[in-house]
Parts: sequence; C-alpha cells; structure tokens
Amino acid sequence: MLKAKQIKQMQMDSLAREFQGVRDVVLLSTTGVNAVAENRLRLDLRKKNIRLMLVKNSLVRRVFETMGMKLDEGWGAGPTLMAWGGTSLAQLSKDVESSFRGVDKSKDKVKFKGALADGQPVTFEQALKMPTREEAIGRVVGLLLSPASRLVSQIKGPGGQVAGQVKSIADKEKEEQPAA
Repeated sequence: MLKAKQIKQMQMDSLAREFQGVRDVVLLSTTGVNAVAENRLRLDLRKKNIRLMLVKNSLVRRVFETMGMKLDEGWGAGPTLMAWGGTSLAQLSKDVESSFRGVDKSKDKVKFKGALADGQPVTFEQALKMPTREEAIGRVVGLLLSPASRLVSQIKGPGGQVAGQVKSIADKEKEEQPAA
C-alpha cells in the first residue's frame, strides 16, 4: 500500500518529467467551465501544439523551484490550468486567450493568473505584449544591421557629393565648349 508521501513524490516526479525543458507557461483558472467546453478548447489548442494540464499549486510550485523557475504568490486558491507549447510565450498567450474568449458561456469564468517567461514570473498582460520569436529575431537583426547601414551611408555621402560636383563641372564645360 502506498503512503500519501510516496504518492505526492510520484506526482512530483511525473510533473518534473512533463515540464522538462519547458520555460514559458501561461497560468489560468477554469473553475466553472463545463467539461464539454474545456475538452473542445483542449482539442483546439492541441492543433496549435499547445498542451494543457490541471495541476495542484503546491506540487507544481515545488517542482518548478527544483527546476530553478520562480513562481510568484499571486496564484490565488484552487487548481491551476497550465498551458505550454507553441513558438513563443506571446503567441502562446494570444492563442490561449483567443481560444478561451471564443467560448461565450465560459469567457467570464476563465481567469488568467499570470505567466512564466523563461522561468521568471510575469503578468498575463506583459506576456501578451511580448514579441513573438520571429519579431524578436527581426528586431535583433535590425539592430545588428543598423550600424553597418549608417556607416555605409556616411561613407557614400561625401563621395556622392564629390561625384555630383565633378559631374556639374563636367556638364558646365560641355555647355561652354560649343558656345566658343
């Protein structure tokens, strides 16, 4: 017969395996959402490569602390539905919000508790405003290319002015030669 301590340890081991390598998570409460609507939403999100798991707060808090992820205390009471997957935290947040807000009867019952961005707690509103992976890469590439493009324009600027002056002098000489 298994003792309660052994069962909790087995649950924590299972959670640790499930969340191995996961750093971006959306936390929400779906208390009051009926099973049919929640199952439909799970299937919809699974098509987008997003997984959902209902967890006990105290167990997941212990597991995440051993994984080096910090959780704030603002979770509130009751079980937490955790969503992870997708390409980035911003895209995950947008997909989860649009899926849950799309169901008329349950949209008032869903409460977004927060999110984890690379293991650090953030508000759900911050998670929605974060750039997607592609947007972040685009910004970094733009920042990397910006100094080079400025340098090229500064090098071309004076050379272009000199070339323009030489051309205008040459044009003047052509105009003066036929008149003579």
